[in-house]
Amino acid sequence: MDRDELESLPPKELHDRAVRYAVAHGDFGFLWDLLKVIPAAEAASGHSAESANDLSRVSALLSDAMASGEGELGEALKPVYIAYLSKHPDA
Repeated sequence: MDRDELESLPPKELHDRAVRYAVAHGDFGFLWDLLKVIPAAEAASGHSAESANDLSRVSALLSDAMASGEGELGEALKPVYIAYLSKHPDA
């Protein structure tokens, strides 16, 4: 898919594609980067209390990563998924 096609997808679809591709290809760098940007994305989407908790609890980050394609958080992370999927057109 090209970038324009990716832009048209909902956050949940982008999340699922990006995470599925990263897991299948052992791209732990992307998964780690995703975990690092989740707190900022939560703060940007109006959930600053969750952001503060995530910084101190790795288990919360892992849980967030699995659900990070939904709602306001998914919208805030959409550019991350698009950038990653644009680099991997076979995803």
